[in-house]
Amino acid sequence: MPVSSVLFMVLAAALALVGLLIVAVAEGYFYAWGVMLTAFGLFYGYGIVKRHFDAKDRAAH
Repeated sequence: MPVSSVLFMVLAAALALVGLLIVAVAEGYFYAWGVMLTAFGLFYGYGIVKRHFDAKDRAAH
């Protein structure tokens, strides 16, 4: 996995963690923003991992 992908995975994890921390202390619209930030971090990290394994699978065939 390229170093840039690892760095972006760390960034996605940090975004998800910040979102969870916001959810823990916020109310109302700020709570919803924290949930969306957490979801974005999780799905973005998943997309990076999926792209890596899809490229690996393509190279194997």
